[in-house]
Amino acid sequence: MDEARAMIMSAMLAVAPAGVAVAEDVATIVHEYDAYARAQDPLRAALHGDAEAMRRWPDNSPAAVATRRQALERFRDRLAAIPAGRLAGEDALNHVLLTARVATALEALGFDEERIAFISGDGFYTTADYAALNTVLGSEADAEAWLARIEALPAYYAIETANLSRGIATGFTQPRMTAERAIADVRAQAAQPAADSLLLAPFATLPAALPEARRVSLRAAGLAAVEQQVKPAQRALLTFLEREYLPAARKSIGIAGVPGGREYYAHVLRRHTTTTMTPEEVHALGVAEVARIRREMDLVRAEVGFKGTHAEFLAYLRKEPRFYVDAATYGEKASEIAKRADQALPRFFGRLPRLTYGVGPIPKGLESSANGYLPGSPELGVAGLVVYKPWMAEKMPLFGQAAWVLHEGVPGHHLQIALAQELTGLPEFRRNDDITAYVEGWGLYSEKLGEDMGIYRDPYERFGRLSLEIWRACRLVVDTGMHVMGWTREQAVACLRENSALASSEIEFEVDRYIAWPGQALAYKVGELKILELRRRAEKSLGERFDLRRFHDLLLGAGPMPLAVLEQRVDAWIGGGGR
Repeated sequence: MDEARAMIMSAMLAVAPAGVAVAEDVATIVHEYDAYARAQDPLRAALHGDAEAMRRWPDNSPAAVATRRQALERFRDRLAAIPAGRLAGEDALNHVLLTARVATALEALGFDEERIAFISGDGFYTTADYAALNTVLGSEADAEAWLARIEALPAYYAIETANLSRGIATGFTQPRMTAERAIADVRAQAAQPAADSLLLAPFATLPAALPEARRVSLRAAGLAAVEQQVKPAQRALLTFLEREYLPAARKSIGIAGVPGGREYYAHVLRRHTTTTMTPEEVHALGVAEVARIRREMDLVRAEVGFKGTHAEFLAYLRKEPRFYVDAATYGEKASEIAKRADQALPRFFGRLPRLTYGVGPIPKGLESSANGYLPGSPELGVAGLVVYKPWMAEKMPLFGQAAWVLHEGVPGHHLQIALAQELTGLPEFRRNDDITAYVEGWGLYSEKLGEDMGIYRDPYERFGRLSLEIWRACRLVVDTGMHVMGWTREQAVACLRENSALASSEIEFEVDRYIAWPGQALAYKVGELKILELRRRAEKSLGERFDLRRFHDLLLGAGPMPLAVLEQRVDAWIGGGGR
């Protein structure tokens, strides 16, 4: 890590007379990379108003991946040819960030991740539903493009199914429990009446100026495409998963059980945390964090006057009726918390996004997803959405709700993502980057920031925040435990049940998510701890000159970035007196 920081510092701070000419080269590469990224990710490009992209799905065929590798290698070589010491300011930062992004992407290609095309609750078969939620048809041409995209779904399914078949042939598969979850989800999709498909939702956004007869005919064409093309593709996928994939699903829950699994886990750990930590170091950090948070939980338990043990207090919280409500009431209470958070924001942030957000149930058909926030699109006029699962809401304790809303809404994911979307002076790759340690680290930091904001109204809500924090600390223990240390699913469930106040159904849902998506869950705590460290450093160094609003604006003002780069950015800000 020290070597990486030194490299970044020299790249960001060095200045040389020939910098202008080199900066033009960096700008050219960045511009070309943004165009490349748009072509590779038509889903994101469509969100930014790219009409042509609305006709396409991502292409993960072997031929497309080979072309992708060649393009990335060219970007890598062109970036490496630029003397980093001759760059300064944004040009240096763009060079560092794009170099890291390209290197990570190339490393990922070496593991042929396309062989695993789904996780627990999400996969290529839910991609179209998410796209439909953020598609606005502003014209007849848009509608025709969306129709073309619906009709292209069978080919998209065929490519991803072939990738799964390659996973079977090479022993790189999901475990049986994850395959069974996918089968249940695809079975529900295939059984859903075509008229109820989310793929038809965009037709409701057609402009009123379009003749009604044409609006009706376009929707009818969409319905026909779903009935005649999408439904058969869903049924074919279901048959494949049941007859071919499930029998070949791996027996071990840990990714170490597949060929090259330990090396792959080391890669995803680096990718998601943006650190060089080993699984053993992450595991030890988790154990220490669990112990620390337990001590804080004990203090709150004493504050409310509960005389029993930690385990007895958790049992009480899981059964006490006053902490549980029906799904509709849960949604109403979440909305009220969101408005209180909105009211507090100006005291903690100098810059706020224009894009609004709402709170609501997750759309039908996506109930198995682990998503808690669906980003909006300023270009298309789509608000962000904090989502909850109605089937799970009745089991979710109210004392943990405030921390959850802060994480998913503001000052968490909505604030960070919406602000990044509006940084139009930055390259697209920086605005759109999804660096897990930064994004989820900020989300978890936002839960703790709720203490400063005055969102938690009683000791139970503060305990709820600690329960969610220890849940993320347990992730460090159980993710490394299951994937490389031979832990069983039962051990992972026990860790969460013994330490957090999460409902049993949520604990099992979460553990199955970690099994299916190795490494992703490690980023939350690692990122949050770095942000807290940087805040303490700035407070100590700047003293009375420290301005929390400016600090937060600094963290969110340049888009997502690896933690080492974020650290250098904060250190430079401190060196400049916090201005």
